[in-house]
Amino acid sequence: MALLPYALARPALFCLDAESAHDATLAALSRLQGTPLQALWQARRVEDPVEIAGLRFPNRVGLAAGLDKNARCIDGFAAMGFGFVEVGTVTPLPQPGNPKPRMFRLPQAQALINRLGFNNDGLEAFIANVRHSAVRQRAGGQAPGLVLGLNIGKNAATPIERATDDYLIGLEGVYPHADYVTVNISSPNTKNLRALQSDEALDGLLGALAQRREALAAAQGRRVPLFVKIAPDLDEAQVQVIAATLRRHGMDGVIATNTTIARDAVQGLAHAEEAGGLSGAPVLAASNRVIAQLRAILGPQFPIIGVGGVMSGDDAVSKMAAGADLVQVYTGLIYRGPELVSEAAQALRDRRPTPR
Repeated sequence: MALLPYALARPALFCLDAESAHDATLAALSRLQGTPLQALWQARRVEDPVEIAGLRFPNRVGLAAGLDKNARCIDGFAAMGFGFVEVGTVTPLPQPGNPKPRMFRLPQAQALINRLGFNNDGLEAFIANVRHSAVRQRAGGQAPGLVLGLNIGKNAATPIERATDDYLIGLEGVYPHADYVTVNISSPNTKNLRALQSDEALDGLLGALAQRREALAAAQGRRVPLFVKIAPDLDEAQVQVIAATLRRHGMDGVIATNTTIARDAVQGLAHAEEAGGLSGAPVLAASNRVIAQLRAILGPQFPIIGVGGVMSGDDAVSKMAAGADLVQVYTGLIYRGPELVSEAAQALRDRRPTPR
């Protein structure tokens, strides 16, 4: 049990603008992780082990990418009871992201809009942070009790026709340090990035990544699973094309979904018309729709990580009912705090789905 209930800390954080609160939280986690003060947020992990894509996950609830872009707080987030933590998105070169302000709360809808734009310190700093995390220093490969995902993307200045170059640089850089690697082609905040979800572009990108992964696996003696993160703003025909391409190139799983550019669920609210990706409760239904379509197309064994709108244990269960094997949280953590992790993990353990 955490010593400091999040309900006491949230009002102070919500007095700050969204990005300042985000930065302050990460700075505190970075400074205090691994010290006795970690007890302020530390929680006992719910044990519900499951094997997905050849990895043993201690439970089914993970941290989604985007919250810790520079991998500064892996140990701090691990202490909240997650079964897995995904950090990034990292790009080959450092970049500041989009102009501020670029993150907005919509409390009435339990939602956020962000247009951060892959702001990060670059691949070299990212890898250094991963290597220096306590969980990685204790592990020769997969960290005991924690699965670590590393999420890669392209620099904004890289032309879309050269995007594959950036992803290959990212894959080579993170490969030795990752339990799995996520290919982020679905952020709405990097110009033209979502065009990589189209059939020809996706085929070329995943083909190149699959070929490079096999070379890395042969050289390093370990085959790291590759996941692809897709958007909720896809029709069923687009989902079918993506699913077929994932299978054709031997991808190990799919993460559904990223943020949405739709605003139907938040019309009339302050900040609703801000550009960027909408996350939180309004994304739940769209995300679950894509998960269900993927499961119907890909069959019972293909790994799916469900993310988008998990604000409660019941929401996590809805992801599993739609077809997800694992779930991730991000915006729910901002509104609910670390107690959401154990609540969701416990709900999934209590209502464990029958084997597909």
